[in-house]
Amino acid sequence: MSIRKLSIVVPACNEERTIHLILDKVRDVVLDHGIAKEVIIVNDGSTDGTITAVQTYIAANPGMGIVLVDQPRNMGKGAAIHKGIELATGEYLMVQDADLEYDPREYNQLLRPVVEGFADVVFGSRFMGHHPHRILFFWHSIGNKFLTSLSNADQLEPY
Repeated sequence: MSIRKLSIVVPACNEERTIHLILDKVRDVVLDHGIAKEVIIVNDGSTDGTITAVQTYIAANPGMGIVLVDQPRNMGKGAAIHKGIELATGEYLMVQDADLEYDPREYNQLLRPVVEGFADVVFGSRFMGHHPHRILFFWHSIGNKFLTSLSNADQLEPY
């Protein structure tokens, strides 16, 4: 039986002071079902010491197998995530912001519906409870249309 792997993509920009804190939390999580972890940090044009901080962390934690990618310039969070996904080799994938907003201790809760065959994809939300549930597609689509209209309102030409 082959070992399944979770690829954890960490887009980072100017996270010198906190990157080690989130990496400690990721390191300390023990995944259920014997799932292994790979951590892909994509530095997105940081102008502080993020690269040095990550290199120091890698040297102190060689067993984590962290992959560090340095974008040539700030290309945006989306581009950093795309680069991380491109390099990911795991059967499962998560995006972990470097700013401590999301808690790695919730990885097992997020993985459970997929691992147990109840879902193909899981989206975490900082606004909803900790229990998995199905979304109501009708209300979801109405909400998306409203938010899209609202965000496009500033692009309208004045009369």
